[in-house]
Amino acid sequence: MPIFTTANSKVFIGEPLAAKNADFVVADFADIDWTEIGGLENIGSVGDTSAEVTFDDIGKGRTQKLKGTRNAGNCELVMGIDYADPGQIALIAAEKTPHDYAFKIEFNDKPAAGASPKNSQRLFIAKVMSAAEALEQANNVMKFNATLGVNSNVVRVNASAA
Repeated sequence: MPIFTTANSKVFIGEPLAAKNADFVVADFADIDWTEIGGLENIGSVGDTSAEVTFDDIGKGRTQKLKGTRNAGNCELVMGIDYADPGQIALIAAEKTPHDYAFKIEFNDKPAAGASPKNSQRLFIAKVMSAAEALEQANNVMKFNATLGVNSNVVRVNASAA
């Protein structure tokens, strides 16, 4: 598959979706009503990083490194403020609750050919940890920043021609 840009990618917020003991799969997100978040300038990053656990082995004189718990990180969304955007309104409302919400990132990478080409997606649950306005210098666009504290695995759905 060729490389592609972030341009024309989209982020959506869904309804509250509770954490579960096993990893999420695509089917867990099948009945979600999605609201697109508009005015995106930066989507940030998501994905697992394992905590480093160390053990200092005296006999070997070496620190042994092991992998601990996984952390999917924080996804830092940056948007131009749009008071009427339904997705931005949903982010503000979600920040006021203690719940995890379903999120979907959709890339602009579907194949040119195929019966019903589909874009790649990343699906996960997250708490909206912050919803803050960045009011910077005179010649800047006023920004809305939201931090998504990812609380699940990130489900990867690859682009397909069908």
